[in-house]
Amino acid sequence: MRAIAALRPLLDAQRGHLLPWSPVVLGAGIALYFALPLEPSFDLWGLALFTLVSGGVLIWQLPSAARLLGWALLLLPLGFCMAGLRTHVQAAPALSFRYYGPVEGRLLSLSRSPADRIRVTLDQVRLDRVSPQDTPAMVRVTLHGDAHLPPPGARVMTTAHLMPPQGPAEPGGFDFRRHAWFQRLGAVGYTRVPLLMAGGGDPLPLESLRRAAGTHIRAAIPGERGGFAAAITTGDRSGVSTATLDALRGSNLAHLLAISGLHMGLLAAVVFGGLRLAFCLVPPLALRLPVKKLAACGALVAAAGYLMLSGGNVATERAFIMAAVMLGAVLLDQRALSLRAVALAALIVLLRRPESLLGPGFQMSFAATTALVGVFSWIRDAGISLGPKWLQPLAAAALSSLVAGLATAPFGAAHFNMVSHYGLLANLLAVPVMGAVVMPAAVLAVLLTPLGLGWIGWTAMGQGLGWILWVAEFVSGLEGARGQVIAPGPMVLPLIAAGGLLLILWQGRGRLAGLIPLAAAFLFWHGAERPPALIADTGGLVGVLRPDGRALSKPKGAGFIAGIWLENDGDPALQGEAAGRWPGGEAKLKVAEIAGTELIHVIGKRAAENYDTCKTGQIAVFTVPKELKGDCLVLDTDALRATGAVLLTAAGKLVTVKDRAGARPWTGAGPRLLPLTRRLLDRQ
Repeated sequence: MRAIAALRPLLDAQRGHLLPWSPVVLGAGIALYFALPLEPSFDLWGLALFTLVSGGVLIWQLPSAARLLGWALLLLPLGFCMAGLRTHVQAAPALSFRYYGPVEGRLLSLSRSPADRIRVTLDQVRLDRVSPQDTPAMVRVTLHGDAHLPPPGARVMTTAHLMPPQGPAEPGGFDFRRHAWFQRLGAVGYTRVPLLMAGGGDPLPLESLRRAAGTHIRAAIPGERGGFAAAITTGDRSGVSTATLDALRGSNLAHLLAISGLHMGLLAAVVFGGLRLAFCLVPPLALRLPVKKLAACGALVAAAGYLMLSGGNVATERAFIMAAVMLGAVLLDQRALSLRAVALAALIVLLRRPESLLGPGFQMSFAATTALVGVFSWIRDAGISLGPKWLQPLAAAALSSLVAGLATAPFGAAHFNMVSHYGLLANLLAVPVMGAVVMPAAVLAVLLTPLGLGWIGWTAMGQGLGWILWVAEFVSGLEGARGQVIAPGPMVLPLIAAGGLLLILWQGRGRLAGLIPLAAAFLFWHGAERPPALIADTGGLVGVLRPDGRALSKPKGAGFIAGIWLENDGDPALQGEAAGRWPGGEAKLKVAEIAGTELIHVIGKRAAENYDTCKTGQIAVFTVPKELKGDCLVLDTDALRATGAVLLTAAGKLVTVKDRAGARPWTGAGPRLLPLTRRLLDRQ
């Protein structure tokens, strides 16, 4: 109790400002669940549930200061339990082998692959010689060619190559298997033959509406601008080329392509302002009705319609929740833009989709929103002027871009290994046009389309998007526009988040303590080191770190993995350039020495047949199954299938994806597989 008494003055000073910390504690519980190397046992789940129930009963018996701490401690096991519940609710079968044969299913949605190809997602799947209980709930198939596609909801069939969702390209990297688990995506692959109709299927009215709306918009606005317009209106990015996406990323304008809080907020603001103005122009309504609340209701309906039209993906759902909370505050006569409203939106998102905490979308959107609300609230409370009235809109836009850019830059750099040096300039030139031209024109087009005058709005929208695309191409083409950064260690982003939250949420001079974790984070990031050697999970590629960068064992093949390795190194080189760093030219036998260990990459079946003996201290990597004479460690396709990708540390220790990912539901491994991995690698 003495500790609580000592904390009371500190907590009293924060009274009225503690609600924004609720999603932070809830998120800590979620992060704890995902950080575990093994799926929690029944005993651990029982302890978490007991803590929740008993804590909820006893919390009211505590003094007021202790009650605040009790609520915080209660949110921690709640986040842990919600993450586990969501994980097991989303459980669905996944392929455990490579499949080639007939694939039949219902056409659910379209997207575009990184290779600029159309890909379709199917549900209600049937596979040849695969039992229903082992058939994935959904599969995603990349098509070759942009042939005419059946309508959403149609049953289609094709012959495809499918494989299980792949694990990280290196230990500790992005785990696509976990991402696919929460999408109930059990297989990915490609086909070289067209999709064929296989029956009527079940109609999907919203998807059909989205497809029709996207087609109409692309017809009204030709070219890349039409694809951009369809993407921000219906969420369909299939009309956006890779070149356009690359320019948007290089100029830090890619956030304009995703239907996020910016688009939802702009739409709600345009509808809210338009309705309120329309009501005020009718004196009997303005004098008798609460026009502000009526306008908020109309904006909420428009935002809900936007959510449904866009397909309701995670980012748009998150944006809708944030907009709904803000509009709800207007209906309740509360301040719409406040840290409490942001905290409430974050709580709803985390309780609904706990896994979103790990994604760049959640981290960047809430970092930007929290920073913007915190900074502008501080400016308002401190009475700081942004200049003359005629200059204030421009100053506010510049300050918003600066604050949002600084808040999201570390997260964007950590996830995408890229920094846009002229991103502030691009956002200053493009974001005002999105708010003042593009979104109002889209609303106008929707209102005028039933009258046959939609072309007026679509034309204006196309002009605004043309300007944004020009800005993206111009800025991304400037010399030195992009910078590569090394992948940070696992503690960097948590420290950055903790420091930023202390600076914004804590009241008083104590907030300056947030500078300590921020400084520590950037110090750790600056000192981050990359693995001296990396081995792909197929055995098809090896990368060794040299003074001039990572040397790759092959100039072609495994290009996706090569790109990820080089990006994480902060290396802008292409695979062919990186392969030229390895001495030996086109030889099928690549040799490198790392920390006293000789690493040998034997490429191809014929080279493997001619390599029969090895010696102690060697690691031999093969692209085919292989048995060798000698006491070396053999990493062939069979071994790597069990371990996943492998890295070799500077101390000569091997670490596998299996070690880092652990035995979780999305890894497809039970706890007993970890010792098997360990025994395999102990042979070294």
